[in-house]
Amino acid sequence: MDRQQIESLDQMAYETARALLQVGNVSAFQLFNNRKFRRLAGFNQLNQTEQDRIFNELVVASIVLIMLILEAPDLRVAAELRGYLSALNKKIPEAHLDYLKSLSVEKEYIQQWKKLIDMRYEEYSRDRHDVRAAAMQIESSEKRLDLDDLSKIQMLVPVQAVAIGCHHHICRSKTEGRDDLFKLTLRSLSGLFIQLRVRLEGGRITPLTRIRVILKRILRRIYAGRS
Repeated sequence: MDRQQIESLDQMAYETARALLQVGNVSAFQLFNNRKFRRLAGFNQLNQTEQDRIFNELVVASIVLIMLILEAPDLRVAAELRGYLSALNKKIPEAHLDYLKSLSVEKEYIQQWKKLIDMRYEEYSRDRHDVRAAAMQIESSEKRLDLDDLSKIQMLVPVQAVAIGCHHHICRSKTEGRDDLFKLTLRSLSGLFIQLRVRLEGGRITPLTRIRVILKRILRRIYAGRS
């Protein structure tokens, strides 16, 4: 590939990253403005700074979820697209920081956002291993796991890890008795997860339509085990 082709692909990845982030931002904003979410999060008792912190956690959760989807080994895309998806993944944080710059956000806060994205990505990536192990343990306690079971568990790992971690940070680790808030957060992130996977996989929704019910069942049991 010549330099012009490389630059063209690089620009394409950047524009695609912006489009994916827009979807994620809309999802986060809708959840943040959801009346039930605000009631369960106790917004009437929170000052503006704390409400802003929660909004930031919802946004960074959508950002990290996008990144984890793009690097998912079970993503159903052509092998030759893997390199492009890797480049696209690296553009996600860059595109978000550029968006903040376009809003005239001060450099100090942009640097804080960079640290937050890096920190949550590292945290949720690490948590995937615990989530996968917990899901396998729970499922195998009821029946012998087959390849289809393992495939479903693997597919759900990113959204599980992000939902649990996001809920943890929204509540400042005080999650006891706040299952409804978790379920609402999970439902929102699950919608984003399915929407993006369908887009990236070219509209092939058959495997994902079955995941909706499975997702709620598995995560409810995983969360109960963590309580």
